[in-house]
Amino acid sequence: MKLIENFLNLLLSIHKQSFSKEGGKGSTEKIAPVNSVAWDKRPAIVLVVVAFCVLLLHYLKFNTAFYATLNLWFDQFSDNPAAKVLELRRQTFFPLVTQAWWAIWHLVAFVLIPVVTIKYLLKEPLTNYGLGVGRLRRDIKWYVLLAAPILSFVVIVSFRDDFTNHYPFYKLAHRSWFDLVAWEILYLLQFVCVEFFFRGFIIQACRPTFGVNAIFVMIVPYMMIHLSKPWLEASGAIFFGLFLGVLALHTRSIWGGVAVHVSIALSMDIAALLQTKGLPQQLLP
Repeated sequence: MKLIENFLNLLLSIHKQSFSKEGGKGSTEKIAPVNSVAWDKRPAIVLVVVAFCVLLLHYLKFNTAFYATLNLWFDQFSDNPAAKVLELRRQTFFPLVTQAWWAIWHLVAFVLIPVVTIKYLLKEPLTNYGLGVGRLRRDIKWYVLLAAPILSFVVIVSFRDDFTNHYPFYKLAHRSWFDLVAWEILYLLQFVCVEFFFRGFIIQACRPTFGVNAIFVMIVPYMMIHLSKPWLEASGAIFFGLFLGVLALHTRSIWGGVAVHVSIALSMDIAALLQTKGLPQQLLP
């Protein structure tokens, strides 16, 4: 703890120096007003946690990490862990389990760790982080305005092969109603996690220090989690994140963003299934 305290004191010293003019007399360098020199540790804590969470999710959400974990587990109890993993992969619901792994890591990185940060480091109530309704009822029309053209676009692109080959992410969603419903629960839960992390945790934690600029702080990591996707979708995340950020800051609620994400994602999956293999024909596989 002493080391952390010394590090924070060093940052405070550097912070004060950063507001001093280096150019001397006649310098046109802009500096902040005197009352802004006091250092707020809050954004430092929040943004380090954000960086850690994004990094954690990036490396642990994929199947490769899941298989490595299984191999490590079976290595403790079996002489042939690879055979055990192979046997497990032959089970009917194993593909769904891999999707659960993906969803669980979203829950850990985007909800549980931020909640611990809010409760024990920031020492604030969770209700300050967009979990209430806020002004959502009054401004719901703006979310409808955002979702409506995107939903119309989904109908149009659902006739394209590249769309139907990409969605749903869970390729056995058509196998049974159990598969489809279980997948959608996991998939839609992930959007609650995403909205809480970006439009709840980041924006509301940075708001006291950065004000409306908290939205632009949030946009950077939000765009980065889309870098593995097609460039058009990654680029669109900047504007989509901006719009949702403005609304979340104004309404003080994440649930409008959740509703937009859920409606779009669900419509994309259903549209893709209807264009290809159709909806499930049986309850269980």
